Formats: sequence, C-alpha cells, structure tokens
Amino acid sequence: MFDSIRNNSKILMGLLFLLVIPSFVLFGIEGYKQFEDKGAVVARVDGNKITQSEWDAAHQVEVDRIRASVPNLDPKMLDSAEARYATLDKLVNDRLIALASDKQLLVTSDQRLARYLQQDPSIAGLRGADGKLDMERYRQLAASQGMTPEMLEARVRRDLSNQQVLAGLQTSAFATQSQTDTALNAYLQRRDVQVKRWSSADFAAKVVTTDADLETYYKQNAERFRTTENVDVEFLVLDLPSLQSRIALPEQDLKTYYEQNLQRLSGQEQRRASHILINAAKDLPEADKQKARTKAEELLAAVRKAPKSFAEVARKNSEDTGSAQNGGDLDFFSRGAMVKPFEDAAFALKKGDISDIVTSDFGFHIILLTDVKQPPVPSFESMRPQLEADLRKQQAQRQFAELAETFSNSVYEQSDSLAPVAERLKLTVQKAQTLTRTPVPGTQGVLSNPKLLQAIFSEDAVSKRRNTAAVEVAPNTLVSARIVTHRPATVRPFDDVKAEARQGLTQTKAADLAKAEGMARLAAWQSEPALATLGEAMIVSRDQALTLPQAVMDAALRADPSKLPALVGVDLGVQGYAVVRVNKILPRPEASAQQAEQTRSQFARLWSQAESQAYLASLKSKFKVEMVAQKPKNLGDVTAEKP
Repeated sequence: MFDSIRNNSKILMGLLFLLVIPSFVLFGIEGYKQFEDKGAVVARVDGNKITQSEWDAAHQVEVDRIRASVPNLDPKMLDSAEARYATLDKLVNDRLIALASDKQLLVTSDQRLARYLQQDPSIAGLRGADGKLDMERYRQLAASQGMTPEMLEARVRRDLSNQQVLAGLQTSAFATQSQTDTALNAYLQRRDVQVKRWSSADFAAKVVTTDADLETYYKQNAERFRTTENVDVEFLVLDLPSLQSRIALPEQDLKTYYEQNLQRLSGQEQRRASHILINAAKDLPEADKQKARTKAEELLAAVRKAPKSFAEVARKNSEDTGSAQNGGDLDFFSRGAMVKPFEDAAFALKKGDISDIVTSDFGFHIILLTDVKQPPVPSFESMRPQLEADLRKQQAQRQFAELAETFSNSVYEQSDSLAPVAERLKLTVQKAQTLTRTPVPGTQGVLSNPKLLQAIFSEDAVSKRRNTAAVEVAPNTLVSARIVTHRPATVRPFDDVKAEARQGLTQTKAADLAKAEGMARLAAWQSEPALATLGEAMIVSRDQALTLPQAVMDAALRADPSKLPALVGVDLGVQGYAVVRVNKILPRPEASAQQAEQTRSQFARLWSQAESQAYLASLKSKFKVEMVAQKPKNLGDVTAEKP
C-alpha cells in the first residue's frame, strides 16, 4: 500500500490541493484553529486562555495529590464546585507567577537545577550502588508523568524560577510583638456568654401531618428522594501482578541474573582512609595557593619516607580540625560520601598506599588507605526469593510495555466486548455491581479511580455500551471497562418513601415551631431583659468553641462590644433556634515567653501569606485576569438576628 502511495505521490498531492484549498476558502483559517481548541474558555490571563480541559486536568492532578496524602477523604469534597474553583484559582495564580517570573528575568542556573535534582528523593532512589544515576529508570520516571527527561528538567527549572517570585516576599515578612498582640488580642478575645436553645426534637410531638401535606412535601422536595445513578460493569486490568503470575523462570536465568548483579546485591564496598589537609580555598591568591601546595609536597615526601609517621604528621600539620586529632583518620566511608576528587583517589588506592597530592575545593590532600571492607557475598539460595521477585518484575515490565499498546488498541477497535481482548492477552474479565460516579468513601482498588469512573460514565459508554478507552489508573496499570446494566437516577414513588417524607416534614415543621418559640422569647426578653432565663455562663473564644454550634459561636463573637450585654437570636435550621446573651469581654490569658515567640512566628507566617495574596491580587490587576467560569455561591452563611 505504501509503495503505491510513493509511486503516485504527485497525484496524491494534487488531490490534497483540491481538497484543502477550497476548505480554507469556505471555512477560513479560523475554522482550522477550532480543531486545536481543547474546550470552552474558563479564564484568561493577560489575554492567554485557560480551557476547560486544562482546568479538568489540573484538578485531576490536585485530586490525585490530595487522595495520596489523605486516602480516606470523602471524594465528594474533592469534586465539589468549591474545590474545583479553588483549583482554577490556583491555575490562574500559577500563570500569573510565571508571567511575573518572565518579566523579572528570573532564571535558574544549571548548578541550582542539578543540586535540586540530586536532593530530590524520587531521583536519589534511582542511583545505583556506584552512585551513578540509572538513566533507564530516570526515563521511566519522566515517562510516568508524560514527559521526556528533558521535559521534566525544563519543568523543574521553570518551577524553581517561578518560586523566586514570592520567595523574597515570604522570607522578608516579619511581625513585631506589638502587631502580633494587637491582632491576636482581637482574634482570641474571650467572651462571657449564656445560651438558651430550642431543639426541633422537643417540638416533634406537636406536629400533625396529613397525607396531603406529605404529598405536597414529596413534590416540593423530589430531589431528596432521587436514587443515585449506578451501573454494573465488566472490566479488564493489565498490570504487573497479572503478568508476573504467569512468568516461568528457568533456573539458568536466575543464576545468570545472580552473577550479573552480585555486586549490587552485595552492597557497597567501604574504605577507611586517613588524610592530611592543607587548606587552599578556590579564591585564594595564586601565590598563597602555591605556598600551600609546596607545604603539602614537603609533607608527602616526609610520610612516603616514613609511612608509619603518617598519623603523627597529620596531628601536627593537618588543617582538618575534625580529623587531625585522630591522626587524620576518617573512618569507613562508601562512594558518594566524599568530594569527587578525594573519592576517586581513595578508591584507586590499594591498602597501605599513599596517594599523590589530591586537589579539591578544600585544598590539598594526602591520603593513606588504611583498610578495605568488602561486603559479604550472599549465596545464590539465600537470594533466590529476591532474585525471582526482581526478575519477574523486570520481565513483567517488559511484557507490559509490549502489551500496553495492544491492550489500548484492542479495547478501542473491538469496542462492543472485552472478551476478545481478554482471550488474546490471557486476562480475566472481572465484574462489579452498583458502581456510582463517585466511589464510596474507603473504597480501594482500580474502580475507585476518578479517571476510570469518568470514562465509565461518559456519554459514549453509557448510551452505546462501548468499552472505555484504556485508562492508566496507576503506574504500569491499564484498565478498560464496559457497562452491562445502567440504572439512571430516578425519583422513587411516593408510596415507597412515605415514611421518609413524614420524617422530613415533621423535622421541618418542628424546626419552624422551635424558631417561632425562640423568636417570641427573644422579643420578650429584649423588652424586659430582667425576665431572660438562660443557661449558666460560660467562657468562649475562637480557640475554645466547647460544644456550641458554629452558628452560635459566630453570633456570640460578632456581637458589638460597645453594646454589651446584648441578646442575639440564631437560626439553627433543622436543629432549631438559640438565643445568646453576650455579657462581657475578657482579655486572653497571659502567654509565656516561649508561647509569645511561637505565636509571633505563626502570625508572621500568616502575615507573609497575606502579603503574597495581596501581591497576587496586584498581578491579577496588572495582567488583566478574567474569570469566565462562574464562581460558586458560598454555602452555609448564617445571618444572626440582631436585638
């Protein structure tokens, strides 16, 4: 087929010309640009678009990060409108910081990038016994994030440059003790209050409901009685465990692997050395540096003439104060523990040898190798379990790389069934029932993955019963699923939920009765404060809420200090009603010197965050940020009645 294309390339180019040019005339270049549009615009930063797909991808990364640190967190909290908007706000801030970084010409040097990557735990773990980076595993790490090593390093470099934008602001922020006291005295002030509550439960017996009332309540609150959409699915998992279980390992392969990796399995060789150091900093004048080297050469000649005098010469002449008193002894060390020139020289010596002059950033060294500790060599039988596990994992990884494309293509090309793919790759079709769009809290396994659930409940999968695309739910783990049964969300019949409707209506009416009683008492007590009968006085503050509802706490702390004592009414919703009397304000307890310093440091951090937010607000104005996506309404605001 490809030969025929090559042989008739001119004809093909003519056809393409006839097809493409008219389409530009009819639709325009702008029409082609729409193909690159990755979704609706949700925000603009300095004229640059942030699309819905970018927002979705960023939120998924944020959800994965939070779920990794807090596995038991309710997924509904992470997928709320507020949580999603917070991700968009963070995405906008990241774009602003990147713009500010470019404008300020902030760059990250190669040295700083290398130092950061060396200290990164995820990369440090990729180093072998010889201290060298395993480039194959490094490429795999980058690939797991959808990048090449060059792309990963470019992203890290960009992130480090962006961090410099706020770094100066955050590190320079400080708060005096006077500022801290003024803020905390207001925030942590204590108030003497009394509370009287009218609970809905106390009025439930007074509520009378008819069938007509229940039907009206049912119609007005239909969403309360709606079932949750759910599906029964079949799914296939291609992962390392499923591949490892069917790998047979010949005995000879195990022995060959053992011999090839004996040094790595044995651990690192350790060496013990003593040294004499003559200090010579890099910025030392050349004449002084030469003088230091001459001294080192004289000492080298002395210890080579009398090797047994090395320790004594080190005590008297070495300028390494840490080891000189021990005759220059540095104890045992492995590769990676010393600076490179020193390490290379020490590991090139034989026991008892004395090195030539070794130059490092510290100066000039004379090294005596005093001992070599070879790690014990484990036997083949003792290492067999680890060898089998390692070799199975390696072979499974190779197989996964080979089969991943086949898996992905097959579930797409034969989208009406998972059976052919399962048979071809020798996988087992698994089943699950009553799966919902968000996993039940505590659910684990591949079916709790938000990306997979999103694919399962996509329009194509629901309406056409097609296989989902292969979804990577974890490193080296691909899953495809297919809906067998779909149960849409429906409002349950009235007869089925009559008892629930009665309970809900009773609670609502009881809350109304409690509120009416509480408001009547509040009006009477405001007219004649002496008649007010409330509970015992208690001391409350923002850091000591006791058992009071948050709405009551908010009302007590918002009361005008200039009008005390004051009576405040608080609507507690379905819980009832409360009246709070704020009697007086009490100063916060005197803090110890240590507590005062700790609170000052905490306040300084908060002040730093406030300054950072103010700076970001100024950037939003400077770079013209436009939030297209609608900001969700704040829920749960309590408006307390004023006396």
